[in-house]
Amino acid sequence: MKRIETQGITYIEPLDGNRGEWYCGTDYASGDLYEAQELFQDGHPVSQNKLIFVHYPDGRAVEPIAAKQGQYFGRPIFYQGKITILLVDFPAGQIRILQYDDALGQTSPVVEVPLSAVKDCYNLMLETSPLMLARHGMEDSFQLIWPERVSFPIGARETFLFRDGEKLYFSSWKEEPEYLEEILVRNISTGEIMERIPGTLMFMPDGQKWVLT
Repeated sequence: MKRIETQGITYIEPLDGNRGEWYCGTDYASGDLYEAQELFQDGHPVSQNKLIFVHYPDGRAVEPIAAKQGQYFGRPIFYQGKITILLVDFPAGQIRILQYDDALGQTSPVVEVPLSAVKDCYNLMLETSPLMLARHGMEDSFQLIWPERVSFPIGARETFLFRDGEKLYFSSWKEEPEYLEEILVRNISTGEIMERIPGTLMFMPDGQKWVLT
């Protein structure tokens, strides 16, 4: 057995976008990102969470950046060979995207977006490709916040998958009259459905996308 020092974090999962090389874990000190925002808006202190990454197979753990009081990490991803980190600074009113280059051992800023650009942090996520900041609102809407600003309604049972140029791919499902899943291809500018592809999408370790029908 290999002992990994994770600062008390007892669960790690594969980092989205990489091929099993990196795992990530957090301690959810103030719940998830949306719950931390609610605490701050209600006048309560926000205890920052820890975000650690563990490299496979050697088990090396790294903490590229430590949050401060009132700051909170969202879900990170792996993009173009770097760990990409989402950090919201509630007192400063800023959403920050940073990238950690493990080869250099350095963390550098990518962009800062005003927190006022989003209604709230519910399902505020880093997406690809290219690197994007997006939000799935509770009001059944999809909002692209950075690098473009786009917003349009989506179905209650839709989940964003990925971007390919001017096309956005979503997974959709329904239960009646029988269970059915399909992939919806939407225009990035209008949200219009351009194509419906029956099946379920799977992302393979080498970057292939398989549609199971």
